Amino acid sequence: MLVVIQKVGTRLFRVFEELADRFFGPKLNPFYQLGGLAFFFYWIVAASGVYLYIFFETSVTEAYNSVERLTHEQWYLGGVMRSLHRYASDAMVLVVVVHLLREFCRGRFNGVRWFSWVSGVFLLWLMYASGVGGYWLVWDELAQFVAVLTSEWLDWLPIFNMAMARNFLNEAHLSDRFFSLLSFLHIGIPLVFLLVMWIHIQRISQPKSNPVGGLAWRVLLAMVVLSLIKPAISMDPANLDKVVTVVDLDWFYLGVYPLMDSWSYGSVWLLLGGGSFALMLLPLVVRPKRISVAEVELENCNGCERCFVDCPYGAVVMQARTDGLPYEKEAVVDPDQCVGCGICVGACPTATPFRRQGAHVAGIELADFAISELRERTINAAEALSGENKVFVFGCDHGDELNSLKSDSVAVMSLPCIGFLPPSFIDFLISRNYADGVVLTGCRDGNCHHRFGIDWTEQRLTNQRDPGLRQRVSRERLSRLWYGAGHIKQLRKELTAFQEKLKILGPNRVKKNRVSDGDVDGEELRGDL
Repeated sequence: MLVVIQKVGTRLFRVFEELADRFFGPKLNPFYQLGGLAFFFYWIVAASGVYLYIFFETSVTEAYNSVERLTHEQWYLGGVMRSLHRYASDAMVLVVVVHLLREFCRGRFNGVRWFSWVSGVFLLWLMYASGVGGYWLVWDELAQFVAVLTSEWLDWLPIFNMAMARNFLNEAHLSDRFFSLLSFLHIGIPLVFLLVMWIHIQRISQPKSNPVGGLAWRVLLAMVVLSLIKPAISMDPANLDKVVTVVDLDWFYLGVYPLMDSWSYGSVWLLLGGGSFALMLLPLVVRPKRISVAEVELENCNGCERCFVDCPYGAVVMQARTDGLPYEKEAVVDPDQCVGCGICVGACPTATPFRRQGAHVAGIELADFAISELRERTINAAEALSGENKVFVFGCDHGDELNSLKSDSVAVMSLPCIGFLPPSFIDFLISRNYADGVVLTGCRDGNCHHRFGIDWTEQRLTNQRDPGLRQRVSRERLSRLWYGAGHIKQLRKELTAFQEKLKILGPNRVKKNRVSDGDVDGEELRGDL
């Protein structure tokens, strides 16, 4: 059942993501930056909240009046700030919930990601506690409705010496001290929320805690425009001597309150508490697939730190040398953090098919997919090609199934991540005339399953990141098609067009220079090790 839900959800997200790609472009697609947007909305809420608190009166009689003065007498700033506070809070709920659903559909909640998943579920409770408390402070009819139901719902749990709902029996029971406590909680809980957000991303290497600038400014502008077009306003002032029957709910934060009004409080606790507990148990119930973790080969590791820098999950750490070789550091892999993406292998300068002497062993290898195996499989697939305009296609396991692209002139190979491919393999195929051109494909641009696989690959190909692709490799013989899954027809069309381009370019004139199978001269070796 879970698998079916994930597949359907993944297809739906793919549709929405592609629509957003057309509107925003891959680099500004909000679906690819949900975590950063959550932080961004938090800072908008915090900044606007500080301004509102300066003018807020924490008393039963003045709370409502102070908010009204802010909204109407300072409409040019106070009203906008209040609306920003409201809409940024709603937007944060939206992106957090979508982020959770998207991670679930993509299966990114177990294995190394279990900590982020569990802490994320806990963050949901803190986020709602932060927002719901803010509605109390306005002290209008909506606040009264929320306060009464919330206090009665909390009273169902045997945790208070006195029932909270007693504070809302009538006007005489409510005191200014209670409002001071609410103000304290509305400041304190968001601070705890921020702390847990920070903890939430600590086990992720190079986390993106802010959206890119272009998206951030667009989102902020949209929030300001919405605040001017439809400002947030209060209902009539609260009156505990009357029963509130009709309210204008904020469905982002208060969608569960109609259930509290019609169900038993125990049933609502079972729904929310049981649902949260079930989400936390998912990493234990759905076990991750067996992966090929990375292993360090110290004889070929000089402690250059490239694998450490490029690992998206912080699975590689550097420590003092232990084998006596004349290098300062060595790489060490934490198998509990490794997801088997192989990006560290693609970063290793010794992961190369060019080797004048010795075995083809890199400084860091995947246990079940060594560089020697990658080299052998690449050569075998390439040698089976025939005819003109021969193309070798490298893809990733999270993109499209590539076997349907195979033909006499097209070879394909799927990798754990496109970032696993060392650039020297492209050089090897083209300079050795195994192929006239190479195509790289995999996840959608900006949406790499392993976070940085596409980014690091692009930077290596443009020599912005080591190891880079040699300048001798004609970039016209290299094509990158970051379409993601579900675009095999488009891939086939682009592949055909690429072969037509190779036909115009003519045969690859680089001379083979193999002394023996796998051996190269000094010119070939230089720069690869």
